[in-house]
Parts: sequence; C-alpha cells; structure tokens
Amino acid sequence: MSQQHESVELVGDETVKHFTTAVLIAALTAALSQVSIPLPGTLPPFSLQPFGMFFAGLLLGPLWGGLALALFLLVGIAGVPVFSNGNAGLGYVLVGQGTGGFLVGFLVGAVVAGALIHRGIEPRDIASVSLSVQVLGFVAALVVVYAIGVPWLSAVTGLPLSRAAVVMAPYFPLDLVKLGIAVAIVRGGYLAQR
Repeated sequence: MSQQHESVELVGDETVKHFTTAVLIAALTAALSQVSIPLPGTLPPFSLQPFGMFFAGLLLGPLWGGLALALFLLVGIAGVPVFSNGNAGLGYVLVGQGTGGFLVGFLVGAVVAGALIHRGIEPRDIASVSLSVQVLGFVAALVVVYAIGVPWLSAVTGLPLSRAAVVMAPYFPLDLVKLGIAVAIVRGGYLAQR
C-alpha cells in the first residue's frame, strides 16, 4: 500500500535565494575585513569591509542587505574573528579601537543603500538601476557610516569630536575609491543576475 503525500512549500524560493545570498555576503564581508592594514595608535585599520556593505545594499535591498551585515556583526560579537585583523567579541565592538561605530555604521549603511537603490523592501534587478542611483546609494551609505563611526570613535577614545573627524578625514577619499571599484564591478556585469 503506497501512501501519497502532498508536499508543502514552507519557505518560498525567493526567500531561500535572498537568505543564501545574505549569508554569502556576510561571509564575503568577513573575508574582506581580513584584508586590512593596521594603523598606528588608536586609528581604525584600513580594510575592505565597505565592499560588503555596498554589495549587501545593492544586491539584497534594505531588508536582506541589513540581515547580511547583522549576521556578520552577530558572528563577530559571538567571538568568531571576522572583524579586521582577526578581532572579535562584544568588547571589540563596544570599545576596541573605537571601530564599533563603523561596524554598526556598515549595517545601517547597507540598509540605507538598499532602500535608496531598490526604492522598497524587496530587491529589484540591479540591471534596471541607473548608475546615478547606485552611486547615490553608496555615497549615502558612506555618509551614514561616518555619521555613526566618528562620534563613536570620539566617545571611546576621548578625542574631541572635531579631532576624531580630522583623524578620519583621510579615510573618506579611500572609501570613495572603494565606492568607484564597487560601481565598476557592478557596471562590468560581474554581479548582474543572468
């Protein structure tokens, strides 16, 4: 006697696809954060972490892009050495070298970039997003990262806010170069869904 069972789809294919991509971008962000250059004193290291934020917002929109960076942060807070130079833990995020604000900023930046680029919760085909909208989303994400990161750096290190802004100023042009590279990768079709 053969029994017939009807299959039930508990989670839709799009949800699985978005979640899988979020996990992959979290892993990519962790890998990119290991490509970092420690700087003297209490300066945050120069790293490739912003690429994770850019790609999360661009590929996944605000909801799933935010999830990708939240996963990255949670794994690091849990103790896995995914932050730049192999750092990890809640203490590193809260105090560390004052970099916690930038890490939180990456999460918020991914949400902001995703919201501006996709103009809604659900991601849309990135081939349909103009270059100017992509650049606007990425620049807004960087502004958010600095708006959160610089005051956090000031609070943790005891630097006056204006001095913390001066300390971080040389990073911004380098982050703009990263932004340009991210846009070139996207415009080159390396991330487009085919």
